[in-house]
Amino acid sequence: MNAIELESLSKTFRRRGSSPIHAVVDLNLSIPRGQIFGFLGPNGAGKTTTIKMMCGVIIPDAGSVTLLGHDVQRDRSAAMRQFGAVLEGARTVYWRLSAMENLMYFGRLKGVRDKYLKPRAERLLKELDLWERRNDDVREFSRGMQQKVAISAALMSDPPIVLLDEPTLGLDVESAQTVREWVSRLAREENKTVLLTTHQLAMAQELCDRVAIINEGRLIADRSLDELLSLFRRDYYAIRVGGLFDAQGALPEGLNLEHGDSETTISGDIADQERLHQVLLYIREEGLPILSVQRSEPSLEHIFIELLQEDRQ
Repeated sequence: MNAIELESLSKTFRRRGSSPIHAVVDLNLSIPRGQIFGFLGPNGAGKTTTIKMMCGVIIPDAGSVTLLGHDVQRDRSAAMRQFGAVLEGARTVYWRLSAMENLMYFGRLKGVRDKYLKPRAERLLKELDLWERRNDDVREFSRGMQQKVAISAALMSDPPIVLLDEPTLGLDVESAQTVREWVSRLAREENKTVLLTTHQLAMAQELCDRVAIINEGRLIADRSLDELLSLFRRDYYAIRVGGLFDAQGALPEGLNLEHGDSETTISGDIADQERLHQVLLYIREEGLPILSVQRSEPSLEHIFIELLQEDRQ
């Protein structure tokens, strides 16, 4: 049994006097247990709408969501017990309560037995570096600290599925690293299924086992991260040249120029060694020193942009 099954999921928003917005269109996804699954897309692609349908907050126009065998619409009570969620842009904790009071409240709301409440709240607050502020009202916290309280509250019931919509939004560098390590531990050590949406593609590449990309509500990619990187693996080079090199028209098509204060970087796909030698020879003929030639692997960000560009053509 997969942890999450989305079958032909669709949602359209209709507003009087304007064209309908097709937020999610015939979306199909199967997510096994124990994976960190990256659910990526540009702003307005339908990511948050999909997660809200998974949480039962929005009713789909068509299709179904199944969480560990429980249909969200037909078996709502059982399905709601399968996950904890942090929704981007939503106030998911009570600001007039302290961090500890929030966790105790949400733990009871999720049916956690009294003897487990305090130990679990203490563990979560310590893991996310909130223990020293546990008795302070959440309204006094920074945006990043409020986000960490929301994450802790979502985990109080120890759910097998965790839905995280932009979990590092508003966090400083150190706090974001704490959250990344914690997300990794949830899957690797506790065998939880984590569905992660983020615009920080470097974080997605660091954490995710599998990635799905949607654009305008439609699925345009769904592969393991290794498969996706392998599919787009090419001979991509970055050549640093001393001085100003401004002969874009003379270079092979597909290469880009980036000018710095005292150097120029030429980058792009160079399909074979002969083409690389031609580019290097042309630079030498211009009388400019070659500072470095570096071959690099494609990044998830590079692949993401390329897939979106292909989909929009």
